[in-house]
Amino acid sequence: MTWSIQWSWQAPQRVATIAACEGGVVVSSGLDVVMLEGNGDVRWSIELPFKVHAAAAVQGTVGVLAAHAFYLLGTQQGEFVHEGRTTPGGFLDLLPRPGGGWVLACRRGQLHLFSAEGRGLRRMESGLVRRLVGWFDREHLLWQDMEGRLCCGRLTGDDRMRRLDERPWSWVSALHQGKLLLQGSDGGLWEGIPHPFGWDQLERIEGASMEPMAGVRAGDGWWVLGIEGRLTALSALDASVEADGEGSEGDPSVLTGAPHFGDLLVLCTPDSMMTCTRDGLLRQWSAPHLHDAERQGRYKAAAEAALARDWDERRALFTRARDAEDLGKLSMAIELYEALGRTVDVKRLLRRQKEGGE
Repeated sequence: MTWSIQWSWQAPQRVATIAACEGGVVVSSGLDVVMLEGNGDVRWSIELPFKVHAAAAVQGTVGVLAAHAFYLLGTQQGEFVHEGRTTPGGFLDLLPRPGGGWVLACRRGQLHLFSAEGRGLRRMESGLVRRLVGWFDREHLLWQDMEGRLCCGRLTGDDRMRRLDERPWSWVSALHQGKLLLQGSDGGLWEGIPHPFGWDQLERIEGASMEPMAGVRAGDGWWVLGIEGRLTALSALDASVEADGEGSEGDPSVLTGAPHFGDLLVLCTPDSMMTCTRDGLLRQWSAPHLHDAERQGRYKAAAEAALARDWDERRALFTRARDAEDLGKLSMAIELYEALGRTVDVKRLLRRQKEGGE
């Protein structure tokens, strides 16, 4: 392992949450929200009337939950994108939606869909959510309920939901590149590839014994932050188990250099991640051996995304938007037209909604 600490930063107050953003990180420290660049420089800092307890980011926008409200902030200066939205009891978790928009889980057992600009679209009954895990695509959302079971919801005009299986999980990571890291009720760690109706693959990770608080999938595999504050690479742990029969404190799977790396962990880029203690000490970890691969992968992904966006993806989005409009699913059609930048169609359907078209 050649991961090492590149820089650290001390927040002025206790940290409630952090979120990866444009290669850097957004930090909730007391009532302040601070955005740090990838090199540790402060891009901006603002003060909110309430402490932010959850945050997530997409290119150009940061979504935050504070008290009972949901706010959107611009990533350039921290300016408000809109005045905020509230719900009785407040929100528990939030997640950006592929193609633009947001989904929020509230304390009354509902999922709230918002546009990319923070405009409320509609709600779906889901039951109380422990964690929003990730998206399979723009319509299929994966979450963990309060009993620990994984559920998938189809967020279209005729909303539907089902459980992947009846197995309760004590901890679940976010969905990374289609894969999940999970802890069973017996304490064992599992890696799985889910789909909306079950599992493509689900395997137990032998030799892994820890209590995970967070997990991310970097360029060299899964990294897990344990309850004792250690960072462990599962890929190196597997290799150590195969060679020695058991993992050890001195093997390359465990990063050393501090007794307690933190309580929070986020992946900034495939070759960098961030740990943070509740007392506010942030550390940025970097892996130079992954930098070239990450850069080549980024260039390739950007080229493929641009090509898809110009041709096949735009054609598919337009077809879906047109079909949704024909079926009377105007909210879904509006979101798709917004993703395509077709403002004329968006305004036309908004007028139709006001006239009672949906």
